[in-house]
Amino acid sequence: MLKILLKGHDKYYATADVVRLFFPSPVEDKEGGMVFCKNAPDIEIVSELTPSGRCICHANGKEYFFDGRSEEAGREVKRSLYMALTDLTGIRPPWGCLTGIRPTLVALQTDSAEDLAERYLVRPDKAALALKTGREEVRILQKIAPADINIYIGIPFCPSRCEYCSFVSSDISHHMGRLKDYKEHLIEEIRLLSPKINRRIGTLYMGGGTPTVFDDEDFKELIDAVYENLAIDKDCEVTVEAGRPDTITRAKLKAMADHEIRRICINPQTMNDVTLAKLNRRHTAQDTLRAIEDAREMGFDVINSDIIAGLKYETADDLIDTAKKLIDLDLENITVHTLYKKRRASMSLADVMANDAAGDVDKAVSEVYLMLEEAGYRPYYMYKQKDTGHGLENTGFEKGDTACLYNVAMMTDARDVLSFGAGGMSKRVFGQVDTAKYRVERCSSSKDVLDYMMRTEEIAKKKADFFEL
Repeated sequence: MLKILLKGHDKYYATADVVRLFFPSPVEDKEGGMVFCKNAPDIEIVSELTPSGRCICHANGKEYFFDGRSEEAGREVKRSLYMALTDLTGIRPPWGCLTGIRPTLVALQTDSAEDLAERYLVRPDKAALALKTGREEVRILQKIAPADINIYIGIPFCPSRCEYCSFVSSDISHHMGRLKDYKEHLIEEIRLLSPKINRRIGTLYMGGGTPTVFDDEDFKELIDAVYENLAIDKDCEVTVEAGRPDTITRAKLKAMADHEIRRICINPQTMNDVTLAKLNRRHTAQDTLRAIEDAREMGFDVINSDIIAGLKYETADDLIDTAKKLIDLDLENITVHTLYKKRRASMSLADVMANDAAGDVDKAVSEVYLMLEEAGYRPYYMYKQKDTGHGLENTGFEKGDTACLYNVAMMTDARDVLSFGAGGMSKRVFGQVDTAKYRVERCSSSKDVLDYMMRTEEIAKKKADFFEL
C-alpha cells in the first residue's frame, strides 16, 4: 500500500490529485495525517512543507524537491510528490504535476512552452500544445461579448447507454413516455424564462445525451419552440449536438435547416463497427457517413465529429484509422477525447486505466494530432478530466475559422451561461478580464429528470433570481 504522510501542511486534495495520476482511488485520511492508496506498491513517502515554502518528499533515503523557482504551497506539494513518484514507479504522466481541468490557463501564465515544461515538469510536446491552444482560446474568446448570454439546452436521453458512459441520461427504450413529457417541460421552462432575458444571446448549444433522440415531429416542435421563444438573431452561433448517427434523419436536418442552423455534431466515437457493437452503440460507420452526407447536402457549413482514444476494445491503430477516415471527409471540426472513468459507467476503472507499458495510446494520440495539423487543423480548446486513461487530455481541432464559440465560452469559465433542462449548470462570471482566473458562481438544475419535471417552474424561478432577470 502507498502511504504519503503529510508534514507541515494539509494539502490532502492536492496530494491525492497527484497520486491519482499514478494509481486509482487514493483516500484522504485526515485523522491519520496521510493519503493512502491500497491499489499500489508498498511505498511510504513523507511530504514535508518547510518554513521556507519549499516542499521536500522523503522516501527510501532520498529527498525529492524542485531546485528552482518556488510556487504557492499546493503546487509545491504536487511538484515534489510528482518527482518522487516518477522516480519510484518509473511512470511519467505527460502533464507533469498539472492536475487541473484547464492546463491552458496555467500555460498562459508562463513565459513560454519551455517555461511551462520546466516549472511543472510537463512533457515538452504537451507544453507546446497547451500554449498553442491557450492562445487560440484567447483569440476566440474575444469574439464572445461579455455582455451577451450563452444558452445551453440539455437533452439527457440517449437511444442506448454506451458501456463507457455514466452521463445523466436515460435509455429511451425504457422511457419513451418520459421523453415526450420532458420535451413539454423543457419548452415550458424556456417559455417561463425567455421573456425575462434582457441580454443578447451570443451562442446557443443544444447538447445531451442525444438531442436527435426525439421522433421527427417532437424534434421539430422543440426546435420551433426554441426559435419562437428565444430572441436568436442572425449572428447568434447555434450548434446542435446531434450525436448518434442512427438518430439523424433528413426530417430532423430539415427542421434545423429551416431555421438556418448550420452547425451540427455527428459523433461516431470510432469508425470500427466491431467496437461500436461491443460498446452498445447501435449504429455503424456507414450510418456516420450517411448522416454526414445528408447534412452536407442540406447545407450545414460546420460539422464536428468526436472520437475517443483508449477505447477498451481497440488498438492504437484503430484510433489512427478512425482519425484518417474523418480527416478524409474534410470535416470542419474534429474533437479527440481520451477515455476516462465515469462514476456510474459499466466499464470498470481497470478497463479505463489499463496498463499500457508501451504507451501505445499516448503515441497514437500524438500521431493523430500530427495528422490533424498536417491536414490544416489547429487546436482551439482543451480540458482534462480525472481518472483519464494514460493521463491524457481532450482537444478540439478546427479547420479554417470554424471554432465553436460556445465550447470556448463554457470551457474557459469566462462567459455567462444560462442552462435549460435537467442536469444543466448555469454560471455567472465576474471580473471578466481575458486570460485571468475569473470568479464564477454556479446554479445547478436538478439532475433527475422526474424531479426536474415536477419542479420546472421552481427551477426556472431559481435561475431567474440567479441571473437577476
